Amino acid sequence: MAKLVIVSGSPYAGSRLDTVLTYIDRLLQEAGHETDWVHVRDLPADDLLHVRFDSPAIVQANERIAEADALVIATPIYKAAYSGVLKVYLDLLPQKALENKVILPVAIGGTIAHLLAIDYALKPVFSALGARHLLAGAFILDSLVKKGEDGANSLEEEAAQRLQDSVAQLVQERSWQAERSKVPNVANVN
Repeated sequence: MAKLVIVSGSPYAGSRLDTVLTYIDRLLQEAGHETDWVHVRDLPADDLLHVRFDSPAIVQANERIAEADALVIATPIYKAAYSGVLKVYLDLLPQKALENKVILPVAIGGTIAHLLAIDYALKPVFSALGARHLLAGAFILDSLVKKGEDGANSLEEEAAQRLQDSVAQLVQERSWQAERSKVPNVANVN
């Protein structure tokens, strides 16, 4: 069973992104995986803004990332870029924090014009942090997450299907990576 960590870069509790991530979490658990969360908004603002690498909260969040086999890293898109709170946290990760991990980037935004933020804003940062196994990612339009009369958010079928496909790819890639790690490296055999 793989351990997957969901990193939410949303600055708001109860956001549309949280609805998307809760759905992803459910899909992962139904597939038999253990999940954990890092809500960047819950980390101490002073520690984030003053780049306190030794902050107990930052150290604990980084340990959860280190222990993960795979990550879902998600953000709302503001002005064609990922959230500032996510950027501040990513700056506090160790240089090779994403090495040997399968990464599923997820973004939510108000216009399809923000679709490329995954490829041009997020993926270069993930690569700088050692990620070599980046999945295509999922971009969800804000309009596909509806707020009901009871105040609860729900996903339109198009968004749900896109997320199901992305999670299936994550589960498949993680399984493939786990199997590959069991094969002895013939270059090291004497």
